[in-house]
Amino acid sequence: MCNAIASDKNSGAEAKTWSLCWQAAVGREFFVHPLLAARIRSRLIGAHQRSGRVLVDFVLLPTEIHAVARIRADDSVGSVARAFGNVLSRWVREAQPVRSPVLAGPYRAQPISSAEALRHEVRMLAWRPVVQKACTTPTHHPHGGLRIALGLTPAKGFDARPLLGHFGDAVPAARASLRSWISKRPSEQDWRAWELTRGLALATGSVGPHPSMAKVVDGAAASLIAAGGGYGIDGALALLEIWLEAKMHPSAPLDLQAASSTLAARGRALVACLAVTHRLCSAASVARYFHRAKATLSEQMAACRSRPADRLIVATPLRRILEESASLQSAGPSGMLRSCCK
Repeated sequence: MCNAIASDKNSGAEAKTWSLCWQAAVGREFFVHPLLAARIRSRLIGAHQRSGRVLVDFVLLPTEIHAVARIRADDSVGSVARAFGNVLSRWVREAQPVRSPVLAGPYRAQPISSAEALRHEVRMLAWRPVVQKACTTPTHHPHGGLRIALGLTPAKGFDARPLLGHFGDAVPAARASLRSWISKRPSEQDWRAWELTRGLALATGSVGPHPSMAKVVDGAAASLIAAGGGYGIDGALALLEIWLEAKMHPSAPLDLQAASSTLAARGRALVACLAVTHRLCSAASVARYFHRAKATLSEQMAACRSRPADRLIVATPLRRILEESASLQSAGPSGMLRSCCK
């Protein structure tokens, strides 16, 4: 197995690893015919049987299909995704001849930039069938790469060596490591962030120009929303609000919603700067969240960008913000997020 993994890494020195996702439209199912699951599996594997493409992992579900693929830089992730998605749509339409779209929208592709991120993705895919109530434990789901990698199901065209290579050099040790890795179920916060970045869930909120809104988010915005305790943008803003209140005035309570002091105005502007920096929402949305005029908030944001101390706050790594916010939440009632983040 070592030689096969080394060969793959050498041939794809400029390759990138992607997480691909296709979602069925409302009223559609990919497995509408009993034989479709096997055909879809073969098509997904076949789409990656070309020089420079490696299918690392996959899971097929009645309304979702996920794949982790390594694709060379001179190839196109779009061509791989569309070639599979077009055939998938045709097959489902033939089996279920209804005049409506088969897919909920375009495929979603997220780059996986590190070995840690890839291992995280493998765990999420292992547990996705359980979350979707397709099985009771990850190893029971028959339509995925996990059972093949663990030696529980015949390969039937899927090469599990690239997946096992991320967990060990020898097959027995890699399988044991993989089994141990997936034994821990992802947290609810992990699921919210994962679903948001893959378009399986939309960020909602009441901070837009309309009474309610829903939009696709990714990256940092998804992490902030997930940490806020739900799928709402309001919750993420409340998280930033609580974090800044503690950071700017730890010795006494500071209410950015009600206070009219210079310090509170600066805090609201910093919330807006962080929201814009992490592509959570616009400054206008933050102004509506605080029930303040956008023009005034924009002036205060400009002042923040000119202060070295405020620039340092805005440049705080997202991971640190999330860790410190989690500590505030666990500190008791004084550190808990307001009910609007539910």
